[in-house]
Amino acid sequence: MLVLWILFLLFMASIGLVLFAAFSNKKATQYLPPSGTFAKLGNTKLHYVDQGQGPVIVMIHGLAGSLQNFTYGVASPLAKNYRVICVDRPGCGYSTRPREADSSLEAQADTMALLLDHLGIESAVFVGHSLGGAISLAMAQRHPHKVKALALIAPLTHLPEETAPVFKPLDIASPLARQILAWTLAIPGTIYRMNVSLKVIFGPEKAPSDFAIRGGGILSLRPQNFITASKDLQQAKTSMPNIEDGYASMSTPISVLYGREDRVLSCKLNGEDLMDRMAGLNLTLVSGGHMLPVTQVERTVQFIADAAGKATGLAS
Repeated sequence: MLVLWILFLLFMASIGLVLFAAFSNKKATQYLPPSGTFAKLGNTKLHYVDQGQGPVIVMIHGLAGSLQNFTYGVASPLAKNYRVICVDRPGCGYSTRPREADSSLEAQADTMALLLDHLGIESAVFVGHSLGGAISLAMAQRHPHKVKALALIAPLTHLPEETAPVFKPLDIASPLARQILAWTLAIPGTIYRMNVSLKVIFGPEKAPSDFAIRGGGILSLRPQNFITASKDLQQAKTSMPNIEDGYASMSTPISVLYGREDRVLSCKLNGEDLMDRMAGLNLTLVSGGHMLPVTQVERTVQFIADAAGKATGLAS
């Protein structure tokens, strides 16, 4: 009888966790609904915000992020002189990705190429933050004629020996385990670790008080966000060696902005050491952490404008 009671309690607890995840998903969507346009690209529906006119800049966010990481403050100033397109990567934010779809970093780069074709854009300057930097590099390697230049902010360029502690909860190889955790323990765990995670992701700078809505942070309370981030983490382990192998043969103009005190990715391994692997790389180091598009908006805007201005001939 005791065993039956224990099983019953476990069952009820599981139901409660699933209901809480569904409630969290609904509330996140209510507080931060889609703000852009949707494009059907093959089996992927891509959500993006398109603003401004002029030479095109495409912005790709990082792991567990969303396009709001750029619309928070960087996109609007640049849209005065450029056409700025901020994208939710496949499976992130409000973009969809079928469970069986190829989710490699190379495939995500190919999706960005399809978006350019869909919008009738021949080429663009690509801005990539964190994991979005790796995808931007893959884009330049696979579709060089579509990339005028890269402006990478705290990019992942070197596969670390082990996953950063802040992302350890996402390091799940089993798709089934990923699904189960996403709809049970992931959301309560995210809430429990929130303060510590923000101190790492933003540190040594502080996360702004309006980041949850204006910066898209609340979308981390959706189960799909956990599933996609976990899968992206696994895909990075597979894709990065191939992307790194292509550095020596790249001819795309590349600029990199890194915070010296980045607590997520090593500034040395992913920024400074990259200069030895890529000829002509322009590296800018600043005092700051990983979330420069949010914490140092003006500096990031100037960095992107400088890189885009050189590539397009438009004065910044």
